[in-house]
Amino acid sequence: MKNFELLAMGLLLSGQIAFAQTAEKPAKPATTKPVVEQSWKKIPIPPLHAFKPVQPRRIQLSNGMVIFLQEDHELPFISGSILIRGGSRDEPADKVGLVGLYGQTWRTSGTAATNGDILDDRLEAKAAGLETGGGSASTSLSWNSLKGDFDSVFATAVDLLLHPAFSKDKLQLAKRQMEAGIARRNDDANGIAGREAAQVVYGKNSPYARHAEYATIEAVTLDDLKSWHDRTVVPNNIILAVSGDFDGATMEATLRKTFEPLQKGTPFETSKSEFLGPTPGVYFVNKTDINQSNVFIVGLGTERSNPDYYALNVMNEIFSGGFGSRLTQSVRTKLGLAYSVGGSYGSAYDHPGMFRVGAGTKSTNTVATTQAMLDEIGRLKTVPPTADELRNAKEQVLNSFIFNYDSRDKTLNEQVTLAFYGYPTDFLEKYKEGIEKVTAADVSRVANKYIVPSKLAIVVVGNESELTPPLSKLGKVTTLDITIPPPPGRASQ
Repeated sequence: MKNFELLAMGLLLSGQIAFAQTAEKPAKPATTKPVVEQSWKKIPIPPLHAFKPVQPRRIQLSNGMVIFLQEDHELPFISGSILIRGGSRDEPADKVGLVGLYGQTWRTSGTAATNGDILDDRLEAKAAGLETGGGSASTSLSWNSLKGDFDSVFATAVDLLLHPAFSKDKLQLAKRQMEAGIARRNDDANGIAGREAAQVVYGKNSPYARHAEYATIEAVTLDDLKSWHDRTVVPNNIILAVSGDFDGATMEATLRKTFEPLQKGTPFETSKSEFLGPTPGVYFVNKTDINQSNVFIVGLGTERSNPDYYALNVMNEIFSGGFGSRLTQSVRTKLGLAYSVGGSYGSAYDHPGMFRVGAGTKSTNTVATTQAMLDEIGRLKTVPPTADELRNAKEQVLNSFIFNYDSRDKTLNEQVTLAFYGYPTDFLEKYKEGIEKVTAADVSRVANKYIVPSKLAIVVVGNESELTPPLSKLGKVTTLDITIPPPPGRASQ
């Protein structure tokens, strides 16, 4: 009984305490949720600094060779590059691949005095590099070394430039490697789409779209490599650039002594091409081993010398520049139709680039995704950019542009490129001002002037058996044959 009484008293006491606590607690007044001030939005954003990169010094020799010197004493390295006019766009149609083979064989063969394998060992011992290569508009030779090894590495680079060996076994090795690439070129669906899109825009036989085949590679001989070298490696066809830890006057004297005795040759001239753009329609590649589609909507782009280049850059950023662009927000975020989506209004230095809008999507969404991208293209022409879109696009373009030239090496490379294509030396400095002047009206104007839906083509790489609805919903379909022609004397693959 005693225990029961104690328990009862405990319960009564705890109840009285709880009641007292409840009674003493004042009623909670009704309050509204406090507004959280987004103070980060009030952080002032200063204007970008004036764009004044340290420019290299330009020298022109009496034989026409152009030299750029960019001193940079931060690290004890010196690097150099030689850019030579003439590239794959200039090789014969029946020997496509010649420049690629030339660029590789040139280095691996070595010089008349030292073969490529010995060069590898000597350069490796110095932690130095020496490379050659071939591109669309040029071939190149480049080297890099510690400052203390400059004299010997530079001498080797000059020897390779002026006295290449071009050995038969290294040419055969380069051919086998290039053939291995041909054999694999239909493995990647996105690679197929990009390759076929270029041919649709520029034309199958265009120097800007054609690609090497087994037969064109086999047609290349050692004499072709030697003839190409003799034709292109003349001083008035070369731009030489050196950067790093050196004294400018001493380096200039060294380069003059080395290259000024060379005799001027015939300037290399690139044949002019005609650019008509694609024939509108749907172009399809049936790839049965995939369960998704790669879609490109393509047309001709522009050249960087176009006065509308700045407005087109801003337009492109608004339309397809990143996660905040109209294309991504609509096709990927809002509609959920694509794994990836993007685009660009391409601009090359001396020929029209390519306008391309692309997406990766599952097979059953192919038509819907394509139509959504076409709708956004139409909207770009009819709906002017908002003030926020314009401001954000210009900031994105300018902020990213600066990082392309945030070192002396990058500025040097750009000046070499501008000189190669005949652009003014202040082209970079004018870019910031050109972008800042773009208005919403400019964006609408260039969108309507340069993007013409009736001149666009659609390229799709997908699995035909999984495409529902069919591509014919988008227009007349042309099936593209991507069969790889077999090597001469062998059966078709």
